[in-house]
Amino acid sequence: MTIASAALLLGGGGLVAVNVYASAHEDSAGGQDAGSGAQQQTQQPSSQQPAQQARQVATIDCPDVGTRLDDVPDGAREQVDGELATLDSQITQAYQRLASSRDAAAKDPRFVRNSIMDPLEKDRATVLDRIRQDMERRGGQAPDGMSGMAQCTAKPPEDNGGQQTQPPQQPGDDGQAGNGGQAGNGPVADDFADITKVQPNVQKPRRGADASTGTFTTRCGVNDNKKFNTDNLIVAPGVSNGAHHLHDYVGNQDNDAFSSNDDLANADTSCQNQGDKSTYYWPVLRVQDGSSDFDADKDGGGKEGNVGKILRAEKASIKFAGNPLGKVVAMPKFLRVITGDAKAFTNGTANANAHWSCTGFEDRQLTDKYPLCPEGSKVVRSFAFQSCWDGQNIDSANHRTHVAFADQAGNCPQNFKAIPQLKMRLVYDVQAPTVENGQVQNPFAVDGFPEQLHKPITDHDDFINVFDDRTMRKVVDCINKGDRCD
Repeated sequence: MTIASAALLLGGGGLVAVNVYASAHEDSAGGQDAGSGAQQQTQQPSSQQPAQQARQVATIDCPDVGTRLDDVPDGAREQVDGELATLDSQITQAYQRLASSRDAAAKDPRFVRNSIMDPLEKDRATVLDRIRQDMERRGGQAPDGMSGMAQCTAKPPEDNGGQQTQPPQQPGDDGQAGNGGQAGNGPVADDFADITKVQPNVQKPRRGADASTGTFTTRCGVNDNKKFNTDNLIVAPGVSNGAHHLHDYVGNQDNDAFSSNDDLANADTSCQNQGDKSTYYWPVLRVQDGSSDFDADKDGGGKEGNVGKILRAEKASIKFAGNPLGKVVAMPKFLRVITGDAKAFTNGTANANAHWSCTGFEDRQLTDKYPLCPEGSKVVRSFAFQSCWDGQNIDSANHRTHVAFADQAGNCPQNFKAIPQLKMRLVYDVQAPTVENGQVQNPFAVDGFPEQLHKPITDHDDFINVFDDRTMRKVVDCINKGDRCD
């Protein structure tokens, strides 16, 4: 079988440094810089692997078609988004077949290719052809080479965090076999790092004379209303379970795959400031201690490998900040922004923006590791969103190119405008997992697509701006005047 490119093996890497724009990294690529408090490791696959090991497959890696579609005609957006959701479902179903047929895969070296990969690629080719037709009917053109994106790669176990593991378990099985974790698809011991052994790696940009130094804090709770769903209104509008994992929601209370902009504008909000009906949502964090939660037998939950007890954030801080070089302009209403990449384990780091740390140690950030915090310290997830806007669009075909990261000095790309930068900080009181002899007990992990193996680098966050005009003007004024508004 084909071995995945070593460039994609983020799970086996070391601690990657972040160049922090205020509290978290921001650069023009949206990824993280090289260099860190620990040496990065990349294990090259060996051509002398035992035959039995060569037959094992840890996960499935397919090209992310959505990131390539940066010019979809408006009239084709709805159909194309639906087809992209179908591609995600196909990968999920293929991974589930892989997980449930590990014995057959171990006995027959051709089983995975013949019974899983070939049918998957055939189904993907059909959907890709429909996407091409949808675009051409509306006067668009599919990107070059899109037909080749039907091909997928079977990733062997040594690509999974540098550990030698057995084939995946059936989702729902207990234990630490397979790819680790309670459902057999992660995390593994190598996904964790002792935060006390990480060197400080946070850097802050210098402020110019015209910097906008103020902040605006909005308080929206920690999902006390227990609003959850596995939809994603930004990426898969109109598609139930489009995320294939569970989201926490704060702010807007009418956010599912079928919510219109009018629905959002007329909804209730959990935010204290009723002028903020924005929606803020992120994948839930779970502890895999052998327990289950309300979605143990549901799509996006236990049926797709997202198992364990859902942890509620102890704190969810939401703050908007300025630009170190100049003033900011108002965000347009209904602007949609995704930061991070739910598929970063297979996609690579181009859009990854995960940041993990512990209270008392937030001058050091992890990107491809979960933190092991010392006693008395709590787990911190932080996000710094893109802070440059193209000045025209509230969304884009790939949901990314209408916004951008500023460079390390704070410059936006040409023709982009600086907007208030959303920064979020989630704090969890969770006992540190035990890591011994290459095994992890009671690990915690973010929800994700099952084939992403619950890697920490897949953490991401989503935002739709539903501030009313008056409140957004206040946000901009506070930031540009250097005030601290709450």
